Amino acid sequence: MTSGIDLGRPASGDVIDLISDDHRRFERLLAQLRLGTADRNAVRRAFADVLVAHGTAEEEVVYPALRGSTTDIGDHDVDNGVEEHAESNEALLVVLEIAGTESTGFADAVEDLSNVVAHHIAEEELHLLEPARTEISTRVRWDLGARWARRRNELVDQRCGAVESVRQVVARAQQRGLLQDA
Repeated sequence: MTSGIDLGRPASGDVIDLISDDHRRFERLLAQLRLGTADRNAVRRAFADVLVAHGTAEEEVVYPALRGSTTDIGDHDVDNGVEEHAESNEALLVVLEIAGTESTGFADAVEDLSNVVAHHIAEEELHLLEPARTEISTRVRWDLGARWARRRNELVDQRCGAVESVRQVVARAQQRGLLQDA
């Protein structure tokens, strides 16, 4: 783990609140990357671990539970979330592969990543989380929260945001046809 940077260690709670808390964490870490208010290398490593762990845990634990479980969440909404995770990971990989953090290239890559992540957050909160809040029982949301948090934290501990791991995640997304050719 990266010391001094809040990666969050949720243990339980309503999955919607836990996911939303991570979304706010993404926004704070991206602001630190853009503004250089903290060690950018440490922040990008921390952000990578949290972003990849968050999305992977959603896809493994939360998205399957949302598929077909409500009238307001369609499979296309879940599929869109998976595609946006792939796009976020692809943009993250660009940021991770830039050697320095003071170049215009780095700043541009962080801005691109920020835009992709902000779009995903807005879409997910509007089309997945808000309908789930009203259509999925509190008990199920808390069960999903515990399972999502456990998986997320496990992945963070495994340093799932290391550049080689992110390369593998992006390669799998490309193989699955989730990323458009450049």
